[in-house]
This record gives sequence, structure tokens and C-alpha cells, in this order.
Amino acid sequence: MEKNERVTNLLKAMLFDKPDWIPCTVSCLPAARAKHKDALDEIFLQHPKLFPHFKPGTWKEQKLDRHYQAGRWTDAWGIVWDNCEEGMAAIPVEAEAPLQDWTAFDSYTPPDPRQVDDRGDPVDWEARAASCTRATENGGLATGGFIHGFMFMRLFYLRGFSNFMIDVATHDPRLDQLVKMVLDHNLALVDKWLECGIEMLSGGDDMGMQDALPISPADWRRYLKPCFAAIYGRCRERGVHVYLHSDGHIVEIIPDLVECGVTVINPQIRANTLEGLVNVAKGNVCINLDLDRQFFPFATPGEIKAHVRECRDALYSPDGGLMLNAECAPDVPLENIKAICEALEEVGGGPR
Repeated sequence: MEKNERVTNLLKAMLFDKPDWIPCTVSCLPAARAKHKDALDEIFLQHPKLFPHFKPGTWKEQKLDRHYQAGRWTDAWGIVWDNCEEGMAAIPVEAEAPLQDWTAFDSYTPPDPRQVDDRGDPVDWEARAASCTRATENGGLATGGFIHGFMFMRLFYLRGFSNFMIDVATHDPRLDQLVKMVLDHNLALVDKWLECGIEMLSGGDDMGMQDALPISPADWRRYLKPCFAAIYGRCRERGVHVYLHSDGHIVEIIPDLVECGVTVINPQIRANTLEGLVNVAKGNVCINLDLDRQFFPFATPGEIKAHVRECRDALYSPDGGLMLNAECAPDVPLENIKAICEALEEVGGGPR
């Protein structure tokens, strides 16, 4: 089935095949949707390039994923999550990490991805395969993927961040066993998605801090690079594209991720700097640039528009390789969300 216009353009951007416009997206956290309500809908309706299929009033019916619900809950891995604000993302409770004591590892059994998802809910793989088939038949892009934090973050979710840092620093031999366990789980999940006929594998794993990697590049290459190479290698062998979101400073390992098979990388601008991304990523991998979320709450509309133009000018090539993405939390004023939408429609977002 021939791809629709937007998917065709997306693929051209991903593959440096001279797209007709820069793909742009704007997303708002559930807490922002609940805060701004109909006023946010009005902005979305004014920008059909960015929201071609938007239906007003959906915020009234939004059903929050467990990850965005207030309170505590435990996932299929035994990781305890806590959320103090409805509509914002939960975080793992380090003091209750299931493998904070290595003695628990010998009797620990990870969830079976063929049976349940990471939340612990049953998985209907036939339904997922049918959804992939419908996507391709309707000119869309069949996409499957991982829950956020599927590899690197999963390790410190299980051990607790402090313990994991010590494990890496001391090269604790038990860490190799833990890495293998998580990798085996992810490979089994990839295999199921490939059986469904996906065309792109998507996932997020925040591997950076504000201005550095939490572990050295050498240790990342020792423990994590083989994992990403194995996971993404299976996809690329089947002609499946790979999309990776990763918050924080990751500029030193972007070339490694490209070697592992990443087609599109979604990095943050502030943590990696525009110059850093130009130097290591421009022309080497498609960048879906995460515009400056830390800037959005405090900037003027004019400053936001200048920020978008600066990013476009630095990273743009007529061959492609650039997308722009803006995520808005509830602390971003409505006038700034409007400015973000206006700026993205000026530089791309949809058919001219």
C-alpha cells in the first residue's frame, strides 16, 4: 500500500531523501491538557499543519495511563512507582528497588514479554499484529516499541541508582548477569514486534544528565553498546527503522548509537548544545530535535520563535535529516504554546 503524504514525507526526512517539509510535532503532557482545557483546543484548531486530525474536547475524555496517575503502584518487574501530581510522569522509588540487595537476584524472575507488558497487563499479540496490518493498509507506518526506560534505565530501576553507579564503577561481575537478563527480555520483545510486521521500532531510554553522561563513555560502551547493537541489529536486518528518544547529555555516544542502527535520534538541545549536535549528528543521522523545554516556561513568544529559527538554520539540509519536536508541561503559558505552534508552522509542520 502506498504511504500517505505525511508518512511519505516523514520517511524522506528520516532517509535523507529530500522531504517536502520539515516534520514538526507539538505535544502537551496530560497535566497541561487538563489545566488549559478548551483554550488549548483553540490553539490546536488554529494550526492544522501540526494537528490535521485534531478533535476538540478530547481532554475531557482522556484516560490516563497508570504512569500518569497520582499515587503508588508496582509494575511487572516489581519496581515501585510514585506520582505526586496527576498528569505528570511517575518516578521509581529507589529505596524499594527490587534488586537493591544482590541476594534477591538468584530468585528473581523478570516478566515474560510474550505474556504481559511492563505494566503487568496481558498482551494480545494478535491484536497488535492486526493493528500493524491496518496501519500499512491505510498508508500509515506500522510502529511498535518499548516502554520508556527499557534498557539503561531499567538497570538502575532494578538496582537503585546509587547501587547501579557503584556496580559500574567497580565493574561488579553480577552486573553483567543483570544486563544480560534485561537484554534477553528486550530481544524477546523485539522478536514479537517483528512477527507483527512493524516498519519502525520506537522507544525511549534517558541515558544522560544535564551536562554529562552518568557513567563514562567507556563504561557505556562496555555495558550498553552491545545491547543496543543486538536489539537494533535485529531490526535493521529486517529493514525496520529505529527511533530512539533519549533525554540528557548523550552527544559523546550519538555516533555509537548510529553504529548500533538508530535511524532517528531524539536528543535535547540544552543538554547537548546546538553546536554539539551539528558537529556529531548533522548529516549522519536524522535528528528529531527536542526543543528547549527548560526555556518554554520563561521565554517571551518572540524569543521562542527566534529559538526555533536558530535550530532550523543550524540543522537544516534540503536532503533531510531534521525534524522538530516541542513538548509542553503545565508551566508553559498558553501564549508560549501558541508561539511554538506558529513558529513550527512557519518552518515546516505539514504540506505547503
